[in-house]
Amino acid sequence: MKKLQYILIPVLLAMAVTLLASCNSKGGKRTAPSGNSATSGTLVIACDASFENIMQEEIEVFEFCYPHASILPYYIDDKAATDSVVLGKARVAVLTHPLTKEQTQYLRERKRVAKTKQIAVDAIAVIVNPENPVENLSVKELQEILTGKVTRWDELWPTKLGDIQVIFDHSGSSIVKYMSDSLMNGQKFPDNVYSANTIPGVFEAVRERRNAIGLVGVSWISTDLKTADMSTEEKFKTLEADDTTTTDFVTDVKVLPIRRNNSLVAVKPYQAYIFDGTYPLYRSIYMVNTGASGSLANGFFSFVTSFQGQKLIQTTGVLPALVSHRQVEVN
Repeated sequence: MKKLQYILIPVLLAMAVTLLASCNSKGGKRTAPSGNSATSGTLVIACDASFENIMQEEIEVFEFCYPHASILPYYIDDKAATDSVVLGKARVAVLTHPLTKEQTQYLRERKRVAKTKQIAVDAIAVIVNPENPVENLSVKELQEILTGKVTRWDELWPTKLGDIQVIFDHSGSSIVKYMSDSLMNGQKFPDNVYSANTIPGVFEAVRERRNAIGLVGVSWISTDLKTADMSTEEKFKTLEADDTTTTDFVTDVKVLPIRRNNSLVAVKPYQAYIFDGTYPLYRSIYMVNTGASGSLANGFFSFVTSFQGQKLIQTTGVLPALVSHRQVEVN
């Protein structure tokens, strides 16, 4: 069976070399400026819970590089994360959308400027129990499941699984909003849609129920074959190299390939298929920074949007915004 492998092209290599020079091989155990600066102090960030895996990687490596920096993340729903950064409870937010004109104006009236940058493109992965015989779904079939038009697996595939149970993380999640906005056309979810309260809960439900179907961000199913078992120090050292990052998916659930309605080809949410739009369920990830110049908020924002931060994002299976890719196939 073929696997996809991606070669990272360091378009910002000069920036990476400069940044790496600031951290020694022992993880930056050195004297740092006291108080709050671009590399020291405390920062509160509000992050859409769908992107927890991504931000944890960024935070761990950043704090390893700058040990006098302390970043406190709150993984909450998209609306709560937006409110937190607008109301000043957090200086940085990670969202599925930029701030609105009204929100930006609200900040300006309080002498705060919001700097926003797209940091990645996420995909929504569709997962089922490994014993589910369904091999793929079209966007239309997924839409029919979500709207309640299709309620049994045998309406889609020869199987005795019976009724379909749809599992989301929780009703206020950005994944629910994405599906509602993109596929539901304003229709309400049917009675066979359930909340697991957390993203790990979605996995647990799918593993335990043969008839369940779950929806999660792609970073929750991805495994970097090189960095999965690395320490933070080892992960940091890999950022120096212009090497290949290879990702695969977890095996305790089955990741369904999805096809567009006008296509016979169904694909899984590999980065190459997110990049060229073949995989149809994707959305942008934005970072909003309202910190002052020279603050830790600015320092962390710069790190995430740099070559290093973008390379870390690539290891999570999400498509980074500022790194070029090319696709190759290997046996």
